[in-house]
Amino acid sequence: SVVPCYQLWLNVVTTASMLCSTVCIFLFTPFTHFFVEASLVTPSQLKAMLSNRSVQLFDVRNPDEYQDGHIPQAINLPLNIVEESLKLPPESFKQKFEVKAPGKDDDNIVFNCRTGVRSGEALGIARQMGFHRARHLKGGYVAWVEQEGN
Repeated sequence: SVVPCYQLWLNVVTTASMLCSTVCIFLFTPFTHFFVEASLVTPSQLKAMLSNRSVQLFDVRNPDEYQDGHIPQAINLPLNIVEESLKLPPESFKQKFEVKAPGKDDDNIVFNCRTGVRSGEALGIARQMGFHRARHLKGGYVAWVEQEGN
């Protein structure tokens, strides 16, 4: 009869699907963790980068948030203009933001915001544009203030 065959087929498909999902989770979870961790900078790491003046720090909050307090050396680059700004020719970027334009191979680009959500979005935009070594501040400005007392 047709019903038992259909039920058997459904069981096979369901079992195969569950097995595939389990294998995928097992294989890719460690790599996902690696890539997430590789994209983060802790407040203490950022402090060291700032003391060496070896960071291009972009605060992607709105200008009023930036004015209320920001990390030293941070350049205000609001999230809504990140993409268009990173597309600017280097001389135009320097004229607009008064700093050297970041290069796609630079490993010292760090985005920050209030808590890390918007900087994560900025990081995604930058990486899609080829800035594959860019990172963002874990916990954002809130974590910075808690740890550094600024």
